[in-house]
Amino acid sequence: MSEKDATPTPARRGCGTMPVHHLLMAENPAYAASRVQIENQAFAYETGIEATARVGLTRIPVVVHVVFNTAAQNIGENQVISQIDVLNQDFRALNPDIDRVPAVWKPLVADSRIEFHLATQDPQGQPTDGITRTQTQARKFNIRTNTVKDSSSGGHDAWPADRYLNLWVCPRIFDPADPDEILGYAQFPGGPADTDGVVIGHRFFGTTGTASAPFNGGRTATHEVGHWLNLLHIWGDDDGGCNGSDLVADTPNSGGPNFQTPTFPRRSCRNGPDGDMFVNYMDYTDDKAMFMFTKGQVARMEATLDSARSSFNGA
Repeated sequence: MSEKDATPTPARRGCGTMPVHHLLMAENPAYAASRVQIENQAFAYETGIEATARVGLTRIPVVVHVVFNTAAQNIGENQVISQIDVLNQDFRALNPDIDRVPAVWKPLVADSRIEFHLATQDPQGQPTDGITRTQTQARKFNIRTNTVKDSSSGGHDAWPADRYLNLWVCPRIFDPADPDEILGYAQFPGGPADTDGVVIGHRFFGTTGTASAPFNGGRTATHEVGHWLNLLHIWGDDDGGCNGSDLVADTPNSGGPNFQTPTFPRRSCRNGPDGDMFVNYMDYTDDKAMFMFTKGQVARMEATLDSARSSFNGA
């Protein structure tokens, strides 16, 4: 029986970005200091005090580190390419399902002017297809120790984080504090270079091969790369208190994550009549139920590309 058939697909989306963020905030003073500066820049852009001078497109080279335990997990090039295609559609607002955004939010849909491509040169300047492959004895990887990003623990070392978006694809991701499987996680800008990037389970990556419904639309990577570009969850991660914020004015306040495929409107936190923006990539809905980034979210991405990730502007 294949790995895809043997392991049940999670019923709900789970993201490990915030536990990783909180751990870094507690243990890494340099990260905490960087986050203050990055958020000050993001606030200035989101409120219109400052604006990007970036023109045209920012093209980001991607290296996909395929870390596999079984042959079935050694995903093919077609699966990798399918994921890059989804990222380019979603971040440019060219996704074919964008017409499913409720009419009230259509004016907020925004093109980030970011495109992604598989790297063509490795860190030594040699030709590459942008994919590395590492067979490992590990069957799962702990988000809190970042073992998938370390060759000494069965993973693969990051390529220079100022030149590449490192994207690891691996068998299974877990958080010791959470009984449910994690689909993916990212490191916000401002963190250590050797752990910078995005990690995704192989069954939640791309649209073909081992990708498994309801997470076979490539949107786990869209969500996690959103974090890599400094986007927060739309409900503000306040455990349902209605006091959290994603620090973006044009995403309605929400009580918590939405799962699976809600019906519009889905109201919480007295946010009627339109309710939660569950169609946003930074919610927890199934892949087929998320379709958009907003203008405010794009402003945060622009602030990131003009500061913590400015090295990619000339990539």
